[in-house]
Amino acid sequence: MNSKRRMLLLVSVLLSLLTAKHYLRNHLTEEPQLSTWFRPKKRLDVTTTTDWLAPILWEGTFSTQALDKYYQRRNITVGLAVFASGRFADKYLELFLQSANKYFMPGHRVVFYIMTDSHLRQPNMALRPLCTFQMLLMEEETWWSDIDLVRMKVLGEHIVAHILQEADFLFSMAANLVFQDDFGVETLGTSVAQLHGWWYFRNTKNYPYERRSRSAAYIPFGQGDFFYGGSIVGGTPQKILDLIREYLRGVIHDLEKGLNSTFERYLNKFFFLNKPAKLLSPEYGWDSTFNVPPQVHYVKVALHPERRG
Repeated sequence: MNSKRRMLLLVSVLLSLLTAKHYLRNHLTEEPQLSTWFRPKKRLDVTTTTDWLAPILWEGTFSTQALDKYYQRRNITVGLAVFASGRFADKYLELFLQSANKYFMPGHRVVFYIMTDSHLRQPNMALRPLCTFQMLLMEEETWWSDIDLVRMKVLGEHIVAHILQEADFLFSMAANLVFQDDFGVETLGTSVAQLHGWWYFRNTKNYPYERRSRSAAYIPFGQGDFFYGGSIVGGTPQKILDLIREYLRGVIHDLEKGLNSTFERYLNKFFFLNKPAKLLSPEYGWDSTFNVPPQVHYVKVALHPERRG
């Protein structure tokens, strides 16, 4: 069996497993009325609301005090999943976790889901109150050539196995990020997308969508809303699982047609068809090699300065 057929078979089997029925716990994921915490008119220099009336979070547009009280009464748990294998574990993970321990969802219960191989030991660091680690060991799967496919495969398996029962909200993030300011409850929503820091300030006609019409990730010229980055994706565990399922379906579709696209393009197709409930501005995912534009008041999350090394 050649590698293409083997990958197609294994992705198909995984999709079947993730599509099986499962039991959900009763998540309390309702969000308070926008008027109680969102102040879009405070930032007239940027777009703060989408055409489908979803908030775009910029510094100054939200009140975390009102949201903190709301979610503390509901005793929520927020999961943060990070994939760390090989050089990503050695180079990025410690700083990612140290900064997340300080800035991610302060004052709320957090579970750090560290998806890793057998070579990584549990980080030796003191967690703040209400935070815990879970080391999610994965098999050595050297036949996978796409790191994003591995990441989504492992995350999907663990969502079905236990995360659906443990977390009210879940974020999946790349290990080469560093938190620099509070990433708080203002970011919680049923589905959360990250505006790509580079492409947000570019001509929408040039967004690098998948333009091959035979691909499952295809978005025609003249269509599309924003270009979303793949480093941060959030929402309820069920919504993340829905994304993973559609991503795998897209991969299967394209493999059968002899095509191959990127996770980020499948992600953009998913959010094109399934509009996100909340969008994070480039302040939540800035590339430190670029000059900071005046619209970015505070860089809350930045790419690791040595990520290109």
